[in-house]
Amino acid sequence: MSYPANRPDRTRPTDAAAGIETTEAFERFSQRNDVFTRAMWDPQVRSKQTDAFFASYRMEAAPRRGDGFTQRDFALRNAAWLISDVVTNRFAAEGRREGFQAPISYDTPVAPQQVDIDDPAAMSAEIKRVARFFGADLCGVTELDERWHYTARVDTRDMSEAPLGLPDGLTSVIVLGHEMERDLVATYPSALAGAATGREYSHEAAVVMQLAAYIRNLGYEAVASMNDTGLVIPYAVKAGLGEYARNQMVITPEFGPRLRFSKVFTNLPLAHDVPRPQGVRAFCDICTACADACPVKALPYGPPSDVAPNVSAIRGVRKWTSDAEKCFGFWAKLASDCAICMRVCPFNRDYARRRNRLWLRLALSPLRHLALRLARGHGKRRKPAEWWAGT
Repeated sequence: MSYPANRPDRTRPTDAAAGIETTEAFERFSQRNDVFTRAMWDPQVRSKQTDAFFASYRMEAAPRRGDGFTQRDFALRNAAWLISDVVTNRFAAEGRREGFQAPISYDTPVAPQQVDIDDPAAMSAEIKRVARFFGADLCGVTELDERWHYTARVDTRDMSEAPLGLPDGLTSVIVLGHEMERDLVATYPSALAGAATGREYSHEAAVVMQLAAYIRNLGYEAVASMNDTGLVIPYAVKAGLGEYARNQMVITPEFGPRLRFSKVFTNLPLAHDVPRPQGVRAFCDICTACADACPVKALPYGPPSDVAPNVSAIRGVRKWTSDAEKCFGFWAKLASDCAICMRVCPFNRDYARRRNRLWLRLALSPLRHLALRLARGHGKRRKPAEWWAGT
């Protein structure tokens, strides 16, 4: 059995605009080394606490008195994850945790007759309209780039590696953004806030499967994908949806960092979007709000680097890189996900408000130091009880 080369061509023409810089040490990432996957096999990460973390997303949560960690908080979080879990568990007995350690299986075949497409730009516009119809908040299109694909998928029966299984001839990646509820994000860290993550995973599972089915009905290949198959952040940046930030997230002009992303791999003829650098990198150069707020100091200070803290980081990419082991260790102690770094990010704002749009213009301009001063105290935690009370 042969696998794709671990060292494909190192650069692409649009890398500079996307802020992507690879070095001679670049290697494609093995998903088996993703910290969540390592928590299933690696004794350096796996523990009774991490096992309890995963179990808490079923009926084994251990509610406690703290605000945001009651039985109803866990109940809402776990209910929010339900549709994503249904998709993920469909073929778990065969070693495929689809959407996470394997791409999502076709639920509809590829139509035998292809719709003729003589205008890829018009087709891209159509795909974006259909994506919005199904519920995506953002949509962009970029070229397929195997650098960001995992070297293999993970067979979760024995945690061995298996081929990704993508069909031949794929040319494009459609990237979808799904907004997380701002008021729930404001309650991080809490089990209640985890409902914001779970709801979008369930939403994106439906949206990405429906969009892929639409494309297959047009007679073209379309593989629905969530966290599986490849790294979505470089694809989102290449598709012009936003810019990479110190907190390891994509900052978008519409929602800041408050999104989940999914993707569809396809051979549908599509025009590609281009990266849209606007100044996030320059702002992150002077802002350390996320690193300051991280309870376990998993986020980096200083400039981007190609140093990987451990095997759960891709090698040979000069960027801000978190210590995933520290980060996930805190999640396990919390028994829920943590996105304090998202909550405190100065870009995490309601851009329907004019004052926040004005702040964004400042932040992306040479007046970014003023914007940073104006953001002092931004992102304070909201009490989960207030969310339940609707206040």
